[in-house]
Amino acid sequence: MKLRKTIRFILPIVMGAMLFTSCSDDDGDFIPPIIDGGDSETYQLSSVSNPDITGTAKFVDNGDNSITVELELQNTPSGGMHPAHIHFNTAAEGGDIAITLGTVDGSTGMSSVTFSTLDDGTAISYEELLDFDGYINVHTSADDLGTLVAQGDIGQNELTGDTKVYELGSVAVEEISGTATFSERVNGEALATIVLNNTPADGMHPGHIHMNTAAEGGDIAFTFNPVDGATGMSKTNVSNLDDDSDFGYNDVLTYDGYINIHLSADNLATLVAQGDIGQNELTGEAKTYELGSVDVEGIDGTATFEERVNGEALATIMLNNTPEDGTHPGHIHMNTAAEGGDIAFTFNPVDGATGMSKTNVAALDDDTAFGYAQVLEVDGYINIHLSADDLATLVAQGDIGQNELTGESKTYELGSVAVPTISGTATFAERLNGEALAIIMLDGTPDGGMHPGHIHGNSAAESGDILFTFNPVDGTTGMSKTNVATLDDDSAFGYDDILIIDGYINIHLSADDLGTLVAQGDIGENELTGTSKTYALNTVDVPGISGNATFFERVSGDALAVIELTGTPADGVHPAHIHANSAAETGPIIFTFNPVDGTTGISKTHVDILDDETPFSYQGVLDVDGYINVHLSPR
Repeated sequence: MKLRKTIRFILPIVMGAMLFTSCSDDDGDFIPPIIDGGDSETYQLSSVSNPDITGTAKFVDNGDNSITVELELQNTPSGGMHPAHIHFNTAAEGGDIAITLGTVDGSTGMSSVTFSTLDDGTAISYEELLDFDGYINVHTSADDLGTLVAQGDIGQNELTGDTKVYELGSVAVEEISGTATFSERVNGEALATIVLNNTPADGMHPGHIHMNTAAEGGDIAFTFNPVDGATGMSKTNVSNLDDDSDFGYNDVLTYDGYINIHLSADNLATLVAQGDIGQNELTGEAKTYELGSVDVEGIDGTATFEERVNGEALATIMLNNTPEDGTHPGHIHMNTAAEGGDIAFTFNPVDGATGMSKTNVAALDDDTAFGYAQVLEVDGYINIHLSADDLATLVAQGDIGQNELTGESKTYELGSVAVPTISGTATFAERLNGEALAIIMLDGTPDGGMHPGHIHGNSAAESGDILFTFNPVDGTTGMSKTNVATLDDDSAFGYDDILIIDGYINIHLSADDLGTLVAQGDIGENELTGTSKTYALNTVDVPGISGNATFFERVSGDALAVIELTGTPADGVHPAHIHANSAAETGPIIFTFNPVDGTTGISKTHVDILDDETPFSYQGVLDVDGYINVHLSPR
C-alpha cells in the first residue's frame, strides 16, 4: 500500500468552539472558511492547451464526513472562469463527470468546494475519494468545455513517481523517432505516454505492443490510443491486454514484447517508429565484430550483438555496397573461418537495399541456449553469402567470440629462394583465446598454383623437421589463412609460442615438388633484429674472388652468418671457417660455416656455438679474436 503524505491539523479549542480559517482574495472578496479537520492529499494538475497553466488539487478531510477540494492554478487569465470536475476513470481513458468542483476564478486561480456525495447523490468519504478511480479536468470556460487548461489523475490513478522509458527508433520515416514512457499508478496500472518527433500535423498513428522481439515479429497484444500527429503524443491507460488478461506496470517491465507505431490505420505495413520493451530492452552492453570482404570486392561491414535484459541478444548486421535487389543469407559457423565448420546459427537474411539484417539471438539452430554471453565466448565465425542459390560465394566473413583478433600481431618476412620473383610475408594475429590466425601473403605466385607451407624446427640455415602445416597458398590470390592452435603432434601452440619458437617457414613450389622452395623466412627467436655487422673478405690465392661476411643478430642473441662472394666457379664448393687470432698470425679453426655454393656465391650459417660447443652469439662474433678463411675446395 502506498504511504501517503498527510498533514495533520490539531483543532485547538477556543472558547469551546472550533477554529475556522478565512481570508480575502486580491480584490478583498471574502472566501468562505474551511473547516480544517484532519488529513489532506495534494494532486498535481498538469497543463493541457496552455503550457503556462499548471496547479494543484488539495483534498481535505474536514472530520465531519465532508471533503473540501481546493484548486489552485498558476497563470490563469484574469477574468476567466474555469469549470472543474472529477471524472470517472483515468484521464487517458476519459469518463463521465462524477463530482462538480465549481469554477476556478481566473483572477485568483483558486476555487474551493465542500461535498460529501457524488453528483448523483451517492455518499463518498475522504478515504473512498483517495481510492477513487478518477481524474480532474479544468476547462477553459462554460462555453468551451472541450478545451482543457489543466488535468490530473487522482485517487488510485495517481502516479507513484516510478517510470520506465523505452526508446522508439525510426523505421520507414528517418526523421520520426521518440519514446514510450510507462508511469506506475497507485493501483498498479500504468499510464503509457508516447512522444514522437517530427510527425506530420494531420497524421494519426496507430500503436501497439506486439509479442516477441521486433526482430522476430509477433501478434498484437495491446493497443495504444493513436499518436496525434499535431502534438506527436498519445496517452493510454494500461491495465489489461487486448484479450482482457491483467497487464499493469510491473508486467510491462518483464514483458516479452516490442512497440510498433504505424503510419496510419490505412497503412499499417509502414512503420514510423519501433522499439523493444520489457525483457527485450537493450542493456547498453554491445559487441561489434568486423566482417571483411571475401569474393565480392567492396562489400564489407559489421555484426553488432546488443545484450537484452533477459540475457538474449539483438544481432544487427550492416554491410556496405550490397546490390539493391540482393538478399544475402548469413550464419554463425563453428570453428574459425580459416578452419571452416558447420552452421550453428542462422540470421535473418541481409536486405541488399538497406544492407541490414536484424535477428534475435536466443538459441542455436539445434535449440541449445545461446544468448549474449555465449556469443562473446563462441568458437565461431560469421559467413554472409551472395544468395540462397549461391552459398559458395561469400560476400563477407569474420571471426567472432573467442576467435576475435585482439589487434596484436607479428609479421615475418618471407624472402625469395628458387623463384626470385616470389616473396612475401607471414603475419600471425593473436586471438582472444590465445590462438592465432596465420596469413601468408606472397607476390608473384603463378595463377592456379597451390603452394604447401610449413613451420620447421631450427633456423633456415640449419634446417629441421616439419612442426606445423599451413593451409596451402593459393597461387591465384597469393594467400593462405590457417588457424594456429596446436603443432602437428597436437601439442599446444598459440600466439605467444610463435613469438619464441626456434623455427622457420618454408613455402614449397607444389605438393609434388617440395624440394623447390619459393619463399622462406626465420621466425620466433630466430627473427633478425635489424642489427648487423659486415666484414670484407679479400682476394688471396685465386684472383677475382672476393666478398663479404655479414653477421645478422637474431632475437635470441644468436646470429645468422651470410657469406657472399663474387667470381666463384659455378660448380665450386668452398669450405669456410673462423680461425683464432688474426690472419697475419694464423690460428686453429674455431667455427665452421656451411660451405659457399660456387654457383650462387652464398653461404648461410646459424651461429650459436663454436665447434667445441662453447656458446658463441652475435656479441661473441663482435668480440672474437679471429679471422675468416674461405677455401677453394674441401681437398
